[in-house]
Amino acid sequence: MESIGAASAHALYLLSTGEPELWNIIGISFSVSLRAILLASPIAILLAFIMAYRRFYGRRVLIYIFNTLLSVPAVVIGLTLYILLSRNGPLGDLKLLFTQDAMIIGQIILCMPLILIMSHTAFQSSDRRIWETARTLGATPTQAMFTVIYEIRFGLLAALIAGFGRIIAEVGCSMMIGGNILHYTRNIPTAIALETSKGDFSQGIALGLVLLVMAMCLNLSLSLLQGRGEMI
Repeated sequence: MESIGAASAHALYLLSTGEPELWNIIGISFSVSLRAILLASPIAILLAFIMAYRRFYGRRVLIYIFNTLLSVPAVVIGLTLYILLSRNGPLGDLKLLFTQDAMIIGQIILCMPLILIMSHTAFQSSDRRIWETARTLGATPTQAMFTVIYEIRFGLLAALIAGFGRIIAEVGCSMMIGGNILHYTRNIPTAIALETSKGDFSQGIALGLVLLVMAMCLNLSLSLLQGRGEMI
């Protein structure tokens, strides 16, 4: 087992030299998670808006269900999907198990409740007069909705960043339904788990640094956007 100092130095070397296997893992991880966010976000934000601005039977039950889903461990989601997608499962004929599509489905289920609840909170805290004024001025319901979305855009961006952070770093679901297949479903967290279990820390440290830098860049971008928004 190499020392932490040597492993860290080797990790920086791997990142700086563009080691193909390492960057393939990074590419798969970001590709899967970005697709999951792009698919989950519009649905989550629309549902959050409806639950905040419309009163309908079962609304509180829906809010309770999504709040409950926030605390469901990723490995439980992975186990459920594994049972559904396995050869003997009800969805086995789709042959999705151990594919990137299965990972995307799992990550959508993981990030949607978080995005929805945070978006719902942002909509709830927004000024209702924005919606009323837009409608009075002749805006359609869709146009009025986008007006409200623009006004709370920083809260929604924070929800998207939190959702992305939840899925880009989760390991349980991806490991169970992705299978950790090299060059296909091996992403950053599953690769870290694998390499660390083998006592090879250099690749794990390199991938961990990628996640750390990504988190810093996302939060810095959000802070800068919020600052510019307050100045306008």
